[in-house]
Amino acid sequence: MNPLFPLAPLAPLALACLACITTAARAQGVATDAQLAPVLVLGTAIKSGLPATVPGTTASKTAEQLREQNLFNPEDALNYAPGTTVRKRYLGDRNALLAGRSFGTLQPSRALVYLDGYLISNFLGRFDAPRWNMISPEAIARVDLLYGPFSALFPGNSIGTTVAVSQRVPQGFELSGRATASSQNFKPYGQAERFNSGQASLHVATRFDSGLWLSADLNHQDATGQPMQYQTVTASAAGAFPATTGTATRVTGIVYDTDAKGLKRAVFGANGGAIDHTVQDTLNLRGGAMLTPRLEASAMASWWHNDTQTRNDSWLRDAAGNTVWSGTVTDGTNTFTIPASGFAPATRLETHQQLGATLKTKRGPGWNGSLVVSDYRLLKDAARQANNPDPVAANGGAGSLTLRDGTGWNTAEVQASYTPRDDDWGNGRHTLALGLHRNGYRLENAVNTAADWRHDTGTPSQFYGGKTALTALYAQDAWRMSEDWLLTLGWREERFTTDDGRQLGGGVTVNYDRRTLTGSSPKAALAWAATDRLTLKASLGRGVRFPNVEELYNGTVTSGSVTLSDPTLRAETADAIELSAEQEWDRQRLRVSLYADDVHDAILRQTTTDAAVCKTTATGAGNYTCVQNVDRVKTSGVELAWQAQDLGVKGLALEASAAYTFRSEVTANRRDPAMVGKWWLRVPRTRATLQASYRPDRQWLFAAGFRHQGRAYNDTYNLDVNPNVYGGVSKLNQLDVRGAHKFTPQLELALGVNNLTDQHAYQSHPYPGRTLFAELHFNR
Repeated sequence: MNPLFPLAPLAPLALACLACITTAARAQGVATDAQLAPVLVLGTAIKSGLPATVPGTTASKTAEQLREQNLFNPEDALNYAPGTTVRKRYLGDRNALLAGRSFGTLQPSRALVYLDGYLISNFLGRFDAPRWNMISPEAIARVDLLYGPFSALFPGNSIGTTVAVSQRVPQGFELSGRATASSQNFKPYGQAERFNSGQASLHVATRFDSGLWLSADLNHQDATGQPMQYQTVTASAAGAFPATTGTATRVTGIVYDTDAKGLKRAVFGANGGAIDHTVQDTLNLRGGAMLTPRLEASAMASWWHNDTQTRNDSWLRDAAGNTVWSGTVTDGTNTFTIPASGFAPATRLETHQQLGATLKTKRGPGWNGSLVVSDYRLLKDAARQANNPDPVAANGGAGSLTLRDGTGWNTAEVQASYTPRDDDWGNGRHTLALGLHRNGYRLENAVNTAADWRHDTGTPSQFYGGKTALTALYAQDAWRMSEDWLLTLGWREERFTTDDGRQLGGGVTVNYDRRTLTGSSPKAALAWAATDRLTLKASLGRGVRFPNVEELYNGTVTSGSVTLSDPTLRAETADAIELSAEQEWDRQRLRVSLYADDVHDAILRQTTTDAAVCKTTATGAGNYTCVQNVDRVKTSGVELAWQAQDLGVKGLALEASAAYTFRSEVTANRRDPAMVGKWWLRVPRTRATLQASYRPDRQWLFAAGFRHQGRAYNDTYNLDVNPNVYGGVSKLNQLDVRGAHKFTPQLELALGVNNLTDQHAYQSHPYPGRTLFAELHFNR
């Protein structure tokens, strides 16, 4: 039996349901083709990955549209999505976090991501990023987004945004691939260095006369990112740096700037394994067949391997020109102490596996049924951290080994829906959906002290881990009250349990009691077709997001940081409303949405240098990370999305979005009243995107994209008054361009540039500088 989730007890129920029920959403991996919503993209009907009767606002990108931008990693597909932030720090980043209208990248568990219906959202913690690595960019068929907790078909993590990635299913023999190279010259603080990356993808698939289809995708990338963080010492408000003792080495290379809070800061170089060289390989095998004329099965097996080596860059040089990595140093004006671990390197080896299977009936209209199961497992995850700087660590020495082997999650879902037959599609018809969902997450995080950080197994020093499980029942009914009116009502009932929570630290093991939480989520949406081309919609819904394992149990201490969890965390509950109007013309579409979220017990995970923020008596650490409930946070705003094609110029396509946040602030917090009235973390005041593509003929493509995000706060009390520096959340104004030429119908060469103006931007970490791309693509 699977240790994360015993599926066996559900088997009889699943088989019984399959005899009479159907699915309602491809995003859940269980929809019949008849249930899929046709998305109108300027006159072209394209099958969506979201349910046909989904309430709320949606957005989408097809594979053809994605060819009009520089797409290196799968998450790049969301770069120009309305109301969306992708915190991808560098090419090959494994922690590309999602943020949306009312939540920042410190609350990424408010986003759901599915791959062909299989959940790839990482709700264990550890940065909470979806496992984008399981997707091969060459295999993406389309990406669909749903905003807000308005559909009962999705778990409470849909408080913010739901993303459904669909991969290609062959209709015959397919062979395609691409090779991409990139390069950026990154020069912060005057320290210029070139960082190069490359990627190769291959897609092979076929469909036999019997209906059996098979697909294989292989993706390999070798990427090096720009520095992510820097060794710094910050002065007091009076401008004085901390006092030091001992004989100081005279050095050059210290750079001074002002940090995000307006304090004087000394910078010594890129530290903490700042420069990441990652080699990643993904193998994705899929297949499907009609077992009977009315019963279809499909399955997926994917593996991802990562080999990471990180390094550092000290800018300090002594009188002889030698690099100085640690100790007491002075430039003749100020004296500082740099710890031996400041410029310490790290390595990481990871192997992940995802397995999934879907069984569904295809009877057309009427009742159908399906079952989807999946399992995501960290087969190997070994992170090694040195205690000494690069040149010393290269020969061994003390360090630590963090193991997460066996960590993972799995899901099972039985869904049902009823679609009216052709003769029932009059007024008063009902389209029903109901289902049972269960998922289980398990986290094992062990830290060992190693005498030789490069290969020793070491002795246990710290541990945290635990399990969570969520069981949900839901129902949804889309009622066509009249020709012009559609009312959608839904309800989701969820039961959350957590057990086996434990921590080891300082030689003491703490075990936590089992907890059970429940949540109810009513939903309602009313749509009115005011005219043949104007639709008005009002959507209301509640979403309940339960805490993840790390938020509950991660209590760790390193030489430079302290992490504090809260095993008594409450679930966060969001009551959301959206009013939208969508108008279509022959060659244009415009949507305007007003939205508001009222979140109770918001779960906030933040990192700070101030121990008082985390309410701890621990001192001496460079950083503190803590998790806490914030009583109430309110967010409201307006969003516009516009599309146009062949508007005045044949072959010209335009897409634009703009959003303005009226407010996103803490309105109540008994635990920390000083937060009240402060802007919610990492939610910008403004967002905007613009994409333009021009195809003068079938051979040429010229495209440009612009992304804007206003400044946001990275400090609980909004004290970061200087956001456009390392550690702040700055404005982003990035222009990307791309040009492509097809030499033959099968062979295309593309050249592009991201961040053409080389703008320096930060989401705490620095974003990439100007990056050049070259891509060769083939298909047959």
